Amino acid sequence: MVAACHSVAVAVWRQKFDEVVARIGPRFARPETRRTVRELLLGLLAPLERKNGWWLAEHAGHESPDRMQRLLRTAVWDEGRIGDDLRGFVVEQLGHPEGVLVVDETGFLKKGICSVGVQRQYSGTAGRIENSQVGVFLAYAAPAGRALVDARLYLPGSWCTDLDRCEVAGVPEAVEFATKPQLALAMIEEALDAGVAAGFVTGDEVYGLDPGLRERLRDRGVGYVLAIARNQRIHATDTIRLRVDDVAAGLSAQAWEQRTCGKGSKGEL
Repeated sequence: MVAACHSVAVAVWRQKFDEVVARIGPRFARPETRRTVRELLLGLLAPLERKNGWWLAEHAGHESPDRMQRLLRTAVWDEGRIGDDLRGFVVEQLGHPEGVLVVDETGFLKKGICSVGVQRQYSGTAGRIENSQVGVFLAYAAPAGRALVDARLYLPGSWCTDLDRCEVAGVPEAVEFATKPQLALAMIEEALDAGVAAGFVTGDEVYGLDPGLRERLRDRGVGYVLAIARNQRIHATDTIRLRVDDVAAGLSAQAWEQRTCGKGSKGEL
């Protein structure tokens, strides 16, 4: 019985995987590239110790990493349309009127100085300032599950003002500096414009402290739950502004309702 259920689950997974590959296939100019994409995705999903060009190529049965590297460096494919395909697939599988768009950034530790956007900056992955790249990500969470739907690479100001470095790294000339909240808002607006059903947007203090992001969400009629600093001041009246922690401290116990969001490393969250 267990073996039969496992076999069915694998077959369903394989069918879904093939559907996704077929869906994005037309975005690649050559059939050889489409085959390599399929092999790359299988490698990324496999339990490999490392997922660099050599390991992925070996998993695919290639004699060298040339095909994998060529795919990521010089192959012709429509990245924007593939992103649209991904978002559309996620919404088809998980879409719900009470879905939530979640924004957050994460860091990718690096040893060199050539990767686009790399510099010494705070990395949530490491929990400290490290040499790293930082990406801003948008996820979609709904009762049926959750998945990433978009991403933007954060390009620090030091990069944007160094045109020679950008040219060597292949950064398009049209790319300009954008803050993390601005990158997040661009992804949120694209998702909403594409018809993604979402009742709320949520994120941490990086995004909650940006007034432009909050204002734009209000303009679009989208609710939000965004963290802010305890010393942030809000209007208690037209003329009086108070710290939010003082406002919270002045509320009665009946003003609060505790909700659980699952188990954490130190117990219930």
